[in-house]
Amino acid sequence: MKHQARKRFGQHFLIDDSIPDAIVRAAALRRTDNVVEIGPGLSALTRPLLEKLDRLQVIEIDRDLAARLRKQHTEDRLQITEADVLTVDFAQFGDRLRIVGNLPYNISSPLLFHLMPFADQVFDQHFMLQREVIDRMVARPGDSDYGRLSVMLQSRYDMEKLFDVPPEAFDPPPRVVSAVVRMIPLPQDRPRPVSDEALSLTVQKSFAQRRKMLRRGLGEWAALVPWEELGIADSSRAEELSVAQFIALSDVLHKAGVV
Repeated sequence: MKHQARKRFGQHFLIDDSIPDAIVRAAALRRTDNVVEIGPGLSALTRPLLEKLDRLQVIEIDRDLAARLRKQHTEDRLQITEADVLTVDFAQFGDRLRIVGNLPYNISSPLLFHLMPFADQVFDQHFMLQREVIDRMVARPGDSDYGRLSVMLQSRYDMEKLFDVPPEAFDPPPRVVSAVVRMIPLPQDRPRPVSDEALSLTVQKSFAQRRKMLRRGLGEWAALVPWEELGIADSSRAEELSVAQFIALSDVLHKAGVV
């Protein structure tokens, strides 16, 4: 019996076998790797993953699909966590995690932020997302796509867009072009903010009025910032600052006690 895609779960099932095969090749898996797949759906990616792995862990919110997976695979090969991925504690899956998935587009940004606190135990992540989101993730300062998502994720990951995926690769086809991204957590010696929360608040406020010059957009906070010392010009807008400059800016504001 054909499973009806459920809009509330953002389900679009891969039907082009070449796409999951390309994702698995890009991941270059070893049999003993600790892999977690988000949203296995109808197993388009699950099957080629299991061909390469001794064991796979998956997270599935749809109870009917979870039941189908239990019938198709033994527990020693496939371990299923039946839950909303936004509520899942990834610490339970162990270290050197390799996370993969065709992510539901309706929760892609919240999910990427949900995964950030677990980056220390992650080896890499390979995700299919809306191409527009990936373009924002990998955008550089000065690009029109550069924004809060770019800064926050680039403060924690090295990211590379791998390839595009057309709508006809899915059933039902989405209204957008998709793409696949590789995300590798940055090492321990990366530039780090004094406070992750301060960085998040600083970036959020900075991009809230992105068309304004930053010194105006930050309002009363602006007087607390040694702009020249941070190398930020009078006319700079948020989209022109590097990740390192945002980290320095958030450290100043955190020291001043406003974030």
